[in-house]
Amino acid sequence: MWFTYLLVYYHSVLGFQNTYAGVLLLVGQIADGVCTPLIGYESDRTPGCGTYGKRKTWHLVGTVSVLMSFAFIFNQCLGCDQYTSQWVSLTYFIPFIIIFQFGWAATQISHLSLIPELVSCEHAKVELTAYRYAFTVMANITVYAVAYLLFHFQTGSDQDPSLTETLGPIDIPIFRNLSLIVLGIGALSSVLFHLGTREEKREEEDDEEEEKGERRPLIPRPQAAAPVQSLLRWKCWLKQPSFYQVAFLYMSTRLIVNVSQTYNLMYLTNTLMLPKKYIATIPLVMYVSGFASSFIMKPISKLIGKCMTYFVGLLLIMAFSYWVLIDDQMGDRIYGASVLLGVGSATILVMSLSMTADLIGDQTQSGAFVYGAMSFTDKVANGVAVMMIQTLHPCHSQVCCPACVWYYHYVMVIATGGVAVIAALSLCTILVWPIRIVRRLPYISGLMGSEDQDISEDNSYQPRPTVN
Repeated sequence: MWFTYLLVYYHSVLGFQNTYAGVLLLVGQIADGVCTPLIGYESDRTPGCGTYGKRKTWHLVGTVSVLMSFAFIFNQCLGCDQYTSQWVSLTYFIPFIIIFQFGWAATQISHLSLIPELVSCEHAKVELTAYRYAFTVMANITVYAVAYLLFHFQTGSDQDPSLTETLGPIDIPIFRNLSLIVLGIGALSSVLFHLGTREEKREEEDDEEEEKGERRPLIPRPQAAAPVQSLLRWKCWLKQPSFYQVAFLYMSTRLIVNVSQTYNLMYLTNTLMLPKKYIATIPLVMYVSGFASSFIMKPISKLIGKCMTYFVGLLLIMAFSYWVLIDDQMGDRIYGASVLLGVGSATILVMSLSMTADLIGDQTQSGAFVYGAMSFTDKVANGVAVMMIQTLHPCHSQVCCPACVWYYHYVMVIATGGVAVIAALSLCTILVWPIRIVRRLPYISGLMGSEDQDISEDNSYQPRPTVN
């Protein structure tokens, strides 16, 4: 609901100015971006609560935070009326948005970082990531199905059709009830997750390695046949070129998915002039098509590889962008275009997450930091992009003026096709320089000194033990 309905709710329902609605989303994205790497670092470092796993502990903290804040975001400002200044309402909503984004970051990072710990096989990670996305899509389908029912019952009531066909203050109860229903379903799902998922509590290997560091011989003993796998700390990731390659690709992917998701509803209601029920049916079509495509991603990625599967997703998104560009009176043909966008978005999102899992590999002890850093680039980039779009909006006071008709049209074209070109360039760098981890290991050259040696990790290389 965050990206899909936030701007629509504050801009078209509550009547906030464009910049004010953008500020709320930007604050949320910055809060999420700041919290994400910090939570990732703490999630890797802390042992968890008692016998509870560290990932599930942070997931529980995030769940409680979301339950405490989300319902206030999609509701009226308590004690406010039509004469209340928008700055007052802005100040009221910001704390709830920050708490919600902290909770969302905690649940997202802890859940993502469980994937490399639960499975080690490359294709199993793709499969688990696809299943995760499939259930995410099912959750979104539930949201939009409930939204459609709420709008449908409102349309069937004995009210003025001009009010039931366009968004306005009359829709505040719909968004409030929708958020409460979503919270109830989410709370039940979280309980099932915590009861049904078993997380193995890991030993604090890093601390043990530090304690043994002074007693470890510089030259390994002959009987130590099994090599010791060196562990990457969070600082080491910042020295990895592949870390920045994957981060930029993930950021581009999230820009396509989130910005198109945010402005698709504005495009439907303001450019295509469609009734407000379409803000539930079109996202529903997108997510159903994405859900269906998630089940064929594993065999396709096995057949042509992850990079080419990602490229196929980009082609579908470019096809959607071109369709929107040439057809300015789309009407019901938007359903066909939405299928392209839904399948393409699902494909590139699953593949980018799978590439992130490949980057982490067996370095699960710092996996949450990697996911946190990836999400940091995603959150900040999305927040800045939305704020720029809202600031450049040609209508500064009205909810929508005639100039916004073409404005949202080109926003959808650039947010999908334009960013897809950038993502394709990022993908080319991974094709030229594949994802790998470069380690700097101490190389003993003799009694006169030593020097560092760069070693690229692959399946054939066995690293030597290091001195911390």
